Formats: sequence, C-alpha cells, structure tokens
Amino acid sequence: EILQDMQKSLNADEAHLEMSFKYFMEKKAPVSGQSALMDYDCTFKSALYGDQKDLIMTVNVPVLSLCPCSKEISAYGAHNQRSIVSISIRSNKLVWIEEIIEYAENAASSPIYALLKREDEKYVTEKSYENPVFVEDIVRNATETLDKDERIIWFEVSSTNMESIHNHNAWAVIRKDKR
Repeated sequence: EILQDMQKSLNADEAHLEMSFKYFMEKKAPVSGQSALMDYDCTFKSALYGDQKDLIMTVNVPVLSLCPCSKEISAYGAHNQRSIVSISIRSNKLVWIEEIIEYAENAASSPIYALLKREDEKYVTEKSYENPVFVEDIVRNATETLDKDERIIWFEVSSTNMESIHNHNAWAVIRKDKR
C-alpha cells in the first residue's frame, strides 16, 4: 500500500522502498537454557513496477564455522571463525525471518548465542569441532535447504568467514532463480 500511495502521489510508473532494521529474537543457550536477545540485521527491498510487485527480504545471520583443513592437520584442535551468512529471498508465500535464521544456522558448524555459560561454551566448541565446514560448504548447505522450500522462488546466499588466523576473509555466494 505504501508503494501504491507513493506511485499515485508522485504520478510515477515505479516506486521503490528499502527498510533496514535490527530484528531481535530471544534465544536460549543450548545446555544451560539461559536466554538472551540475539540481534539480526534485516532488509526489505520492495518495488512496484506498474502493478507488478517485487519484494526481497535479506537476513544476515552470525554463525560459527570451524575449518576442516585446520582440523585435519592439527594435533590439538582447529581454528574457527565467526561467519555472517546473508540470505536474500523472493517468495510466493510468507517466509518468516526466524525460518531464514534457522536455515543459516543449520548450514554452519554451530549457531552463535548471545549468552553462554561454561557448559554452553563446551557444547558449542565440541559441536563445531564435529561439524567442520568451509565457507563454500555453508553456502551449499543453505542452498540445499532453500532449494527444497517451494515458497522461495529466488534466492542469493553468501557467507563471509572472518578468518581468525589469516589476514583475509573467505567469501562464497550462490544465486538461483527457481522460476
């Protein structure tokens, strides 16, 4: 309706609106059950071309990734990094922000939590150690899930691993139009 009002009041063929916001979600730590608010950066980009509507929802999700190569060659552990998984979608039915967050977290070595007690830290560390993934794996894992969701008609998944032992970040992206 906002786009239609803009289009009408400006006597325009097209109208565009972009909104970015922090989305807060209560999240419980995996072992202690302590809850705290996690924040996620979200963006809605909408457009109206004549009477054709377009909406792209983007959710940026922080996750943990553990390097498979480092695990393979090290006798005493492996390096891990915080990663940001960015998922943008076009859909033909409602897809909740929480669903996109879950897709991103399931694609990584482990979710990230706002509050962790010692037993939670142990769980997250061991979970990531048992589930090592490269940045490319994160993107492929998320792609498999998005591809199966019939509500999603187009998507772009990218992930940036903020490397902990390298002077560069690793990045991967996949874009797919399912129409």
